[in-house]
Amino acid sequence: MIRLFLDANVLFTAAHNPSGKAALIIDLGIQGNWEIVSCSYAVEEARRNISIKFPDCLERFETLISAILKVPSRSGLSCPVPLPEKDRPILESATHCKATHLLTGDVKDFGPFMNHPGLTGGVVIQTVSEFLGSFMKPQIKKGSRGRK
Repeated sequence: MIRLFLDANVLFTAAHNPSGKAALIIDLGIQGNWEIVSCSYAVEEARRNISIKFPDCLERFETLISAILKVPSRSGLSCPVPLPEKDRPILESATHCKATHLLTGDVKDFGPFMNHPGLTGGVVIQTVSEFLGSFMKPQIKKGSRGRK
């Protein structure tokens, strides 16, 4: 089964924009399309940012978080690639919980390692849009009918 590890910025966006792609990822996970995972480090970062920037969204955030499997945060000392210190626990937690994908909006720091699972401990790092695009392609193929 697909196991998606969500970075703090994806959790934040899902709570702030309930009709957006990040929220859709969680909704589809709740429906059983994949497993949704995050770590306490990412959850606390997202909670802190939501409470500062959009406190009205805190209740929705807590509801979303209740539907997500939370795994312990890792130290970041065994990160497979050279990320900034603040991002190392995210990738290490994702690899440790055997996530198939790490979804993040942090293209600046994770960008060089996106879609290179051979470098990142087997985890495919993508944006939410990239993941949804790759997930939808097989669905479209299955449902499409060729014209003659």
